[in-house]
Amino acid sequence: MGDFRSIADRIAEDIAVGRLRPGQRLPPQRWFARRHRIAPSTAGRVYGELVRRGLVVGEVGRGTFVRAAPGGAQGRALIESATAAPVNLELNYPAVPGQSELLAPSLAPLLRADALTEAMRPGAADGTAAAREAAADLLALPDWRPDPSRLLFAGNARQAIAAALASLVRPGGRVGVEELTYPLVKEIAGRLGLVLVPLPGDAEGVRPDALAAVHRAAPLSALYLQPTLHNPTAATMSERRRHELGRLVVESGLPVVEDRIWSFLHPDAVPLAVHAPGLTHVVDGLSKRVAPGLTVGFLVVPEQRVEAVGAAVRSGGWSAGRFAVEAAVRWTGDGVVRRLVEEKRADVARRQAILAEHLAGFTVRTDPRAYFAWWELPAPWRADTFTAAAAAHGIAVTPGTAFAVDPHRTPDAVRLGLASAPPPELARALRTLAGVAAAGPPESRAG
Repeated sequence: MGDFRSIADRIAEDIAVGRLRPGQRLPPQRWFARRHRIAPSTAGRVYGELVRRGLVVGEVGRGTFVRAAPGGAQGRALIESATAAPVNLELNYPAVPGQSELLAPSLAPLLRADALTEAMRPGAADGTAAAREAAADLLALPDWRPDPSRLLFAGNARQAIAAALASLVRPGGRVGVEELTYPLVKEIAGRLGLVLVPLPGDAEGVRPDALAAVHRAAPLSALYLQPTLHNPTAATMSERRRHELGRLVVESGLPVVEDRIWSFLHPDAVPLAVHAPGLTHVVDGLSKRVAPGLTVGFLVVPEQRVEAVGAAVRSGGWSAGRFAVEAAVRWTGDGVVRRLVEEKRADVARRQAILAEHLAGFTVRTDPRAYFAWWELPAPWRADTFTAAAAAHGIAVTPGTAFAVDPHRTPDAVRLGLASAPPPELARALRTLAGVAAAGPPESRAG
């Protein structure tokens, strides 16, 4: 009833007088439209108008929440004023001072007309001989160097994961994953028509006995695992656990997609592929080592799988741009990637110290080498209400529900990305969140 602005005015009044409190979630737009007898498109305009006025904030995949009132409303649960610009602890792309200046000189040769003409040609799934050698050098560890002939390239690591899974599992197939997994893998599985099966684990990750039991009960088609610096818990499998899993994988003939996107921060952890080389598809990339804007995804696949995975890369439209591949070759050869990795390892230690200082006394799972932390919230906080309270304070965090594979088992935890915010801003945000967590939800203090 009425135009969208008058409806927005009424919601704004409810916020002003306290009928809608900071951090409170507004109903889904379809429900709102039915309640007010308006079209869903009009409801969308109402919500858009409230966002424009700065009264609510929309969180993708979670809903729309009332922002904290400016000037510090009475009864507010937050210990500092909301920041004018949000602090994003969802995005997690590390960068170090002087990074662009370090990257630029290696690109200069590519900007010559002759080189640029060649670099702008379509890229092939298997790149070039020089690119395969450079990628093998980049991914090499003291006890493992991938065979360059088994290397393929995608636009980024997400596309590499999609290509590997598409080549391994038919629609309707079951893929075993950690109980908490990379959220975009859930999206990839949905688009490919795959069923994700959560595998029980412990502090090191998936338990071999649990995997064996699940596979016996209903066979799996493949596994997707993050054995090194698992996102979001930062868990890393011991060498013994990798050996046990590798043996089980070989015995069962179960192919694996091993995500090593954060492994550059933990060079002592050898790939699971060492224990099951004929079945493991290793995924890595440049987005974390270098930057997200010009990146390449790497796939190291079993020898007999090169053609099939390459076909999946091509048919999915997931091939890497040749310019990006050529840039990666130069950055690797010039030692730029190696230097960035060294600086980011030092940077993560500084950020972990900030985390330890401001969240001391809370239950936080992380690793000294990780750019993220898994915060198990104190009762009676729930992940969604805490995320709303953080958003009202201008701080974006990722709720545990985003990582949970089983929608009926959602943890009351949030993931904190430590990489993107400048250290002083990170410290302020963590100090604020600690105060919010300690104060408890507004409803728990009522009366």
